This record gives sequence, structure tokens and C-alpha cells, in this order.
Amino acid sequence: MSHASVLIISDDTDFARTIAARWQAERHVPEITLVTSDVRHPANPPGYDLVIVGPVRSGKLSSILSGIGGLPGAAAVHVTEDEKSIASLAAEHPHLLVIPRRDEWVQTLILVSTEALRRVEAVGRAQRAERLALACQRLATLGRYMLDVRPSVNNALTSVLGNADLLLFEPGRASSESREQIQAIHTMALRLNEIMQRFSSLATEMQAGEKESQAETPTTSWAGRE
Repeated sequence: MSHASVLIISDDTDFARTIAARWQAERHVPEITLVTSDVRHPANPPGYDLVIVGPVRSGKLSSILSGIGGLPGAAAVHVTEDEKSIASLAAEHPHLLVIPRRDEWVQTLILVSTEALRRVEAVGRAQRAERLALACQRLATLGRYMLDVRPSVNNALTSVLGNADLLLFEPGRASSESREQIQAIHTMALRLNEIMQRFSSLATEMQAGEKESQAETPTTSWAGRE
């Protein structure tokens, strides 16, 4: 959470300064950006983990809150002085956490914001882990396919090398130019064969490593613990 970024939108300078000053007393202080309602616009690109909206000019609040709803992965908190509007704001903007600006509101805001940042961080970790798992799954599928086609590729390479050897061993069956082309085919086939041999060796080492890891995994039964 040390790299978290917080955007505070408010036309009340004291509101923004109070939050920034109070946050400095916390153990983990995010990167805080202060802007007014004239600067912030729904079309601005996302890049914040948390957006805090305070008092803004008349007619600005609705568009700001709607714009925040389109920011993927960002939590949003609104501090309002109109407690009667809390229910309607929550119904209109389900993504929004609404806090009344009453006694100890700053402390409540910091607690709520800290928890929101933790949740955003946890969601981000889960999404990264999911993307990594999908990438590993794709690589595993590719590896299994390579293992399945390895015999066919080896057979094809053996055939290419065998026929190239026969043509090279009988100089009279091909012209000088053709022999150069056959030699090139022979050389490339040898390189492909070497790559397949390395792949086979790697696959064997990985399988041996998996077996060794499974053998070293302790299996303690209840009977053995008594």
C-alpha cells in the first residue's frame, strides 16, 4: 500500500489540507493529489487507487461521481455535509462510500480509506495472479503439445536427414547447384534435430524434478504422530 495513489477532489481548500495533514500521521502515507472540481473531468485517464470527493461547487457533484464510477479498479469515497442525501447518493452510485462530515469525520475517513486501499491492493494482486495463472496455463498447453508432436517431428527429421544423406553420397544424381541446396537442407535439419534433442532433455529433467519433489514431500499420518 506504500505505492497507493489518492486523488482528492474538492473546492474547499481546508478540506483537502486537513485530510493530507491527518494522513501524514499514519504509518503508510499514499501519494496524494489535490485538485478542484474545475480540474477533474470524467474523461481524465484513470490512475488512482482511491478518489475522495469533498465539497464542490454547485452542479459539479453529479458529473464527478458519475465519472468516478467509470474508473476501473478505483475505490471512491464522498464526504458530505448533507446527511439527508446519503441514502439517495448510495442508491444512485452503488460504487460510492458516503461519509457524513460530522465530529471525528477525518478519523472515520482515514479508517475507511485505508481499508478501501487494502481491498484495491488485494483485488489487484488477485487479478495479477489470475493473469499469471492463465499465462502459465497457456505455456503448459504449448509444452504438452510439443511433447505430443515430438515423435512425429523426430520421424520427419530422420526422414529428411536420411534422404539428404543418400543424395549427397551419390554425387552423380544431382548437379552442383542442387547439391548445395541439399547440403543446406541437411544442415538445417541437423539444427532442428539438435533443438528437439535439447527439448527432450529439458522435458526429461523436468519430469525427474517433479518426481523428486513428490518423493521429498513429507506424508505424516495420524498413526505416525501418535
